[in-house]
Amino acid sequence: MKRKIITTSDGSKSIQIEDWNEQYHSKHGAIQEAKHVFIKHGLLYFCAEFSSVSHVKCHSEPCKESHPINILEIGFGTGLNAFLTLIEAEKLKQNINYVGVEAYPVDANEIDQLNYVNLISETHKPEFEKMHGVSWEFQHQIHSGFLLEKQQKFFKDIASKNEFDIVYFDAFGARVQPELWTEDVFAIMYKTMKNNAVLVTYSAKGSVRRAMQAVGFSVERLPGPPGKREMLRARKMV
Repeated sequence: MKRKIITTSDGSKSIQIEDWNEQYHSKHGAIQEAKHVFIKHGLLYFCAEFSSVSHVKCHSEPCKESHPINILEIGFGTGLNAFLTLIEAEKLKQNINYVGVEAYPVDANEIDQLNYVNLISETHKPEFEKMHGVSWEFQHQIHSGFLLEKQQKFFKDIASKNEFDIVYFDAFGARVQPELWTEDVFAIMYKTMKNNAVLVTYSAKGSVRRAMQAVGFSVERLPGPPGKREMLRARKMV
């Protein structure tokens, strides 16, 4: 399918699949969406919610968890969510083990046209380039305290069990790929997650919320990023 680089409303680039009229990120702002959905309501929420173990509020102080936070990203795509997570984790002094799953990796020519380094952190350019340069199917140290493993597979083939603290569910929208937003897929997500783990997604569709609840998640609606009224956060509570 034909793809092109577009500029979203906050000035950051994204990739558009023209046949679907679908983007890898919100047309209202790729970086804004990623920070709001995955960093604020995913990583920072998890740190703050479970800081009772370490008696630290991670929004204002370093996270002092004794173990790394394990993150699964569904739809590694351009690497934007991973890049933002690396930078935030460095601020928090929090170790991260990050697994990004992607069936159709973005090619190097497309990556070269993205402007995330310029807009987010030029000092982290080597890390962004390394994220995209390392081989798939192996774990690599991208930065002190940040390990990345990129896996090329379909989401239905994920077989991890009780491994992840946070899931970034960033698949293409249900309008164009409804099969990625079903009870079967969320049952796989549920199995991959530890008790009290959280899953965040930009979607707020009623059918998505009901699919999550059907497999056991506790789900809440939250204010969405610019251009979206709401988003969803799910928690595995056993």
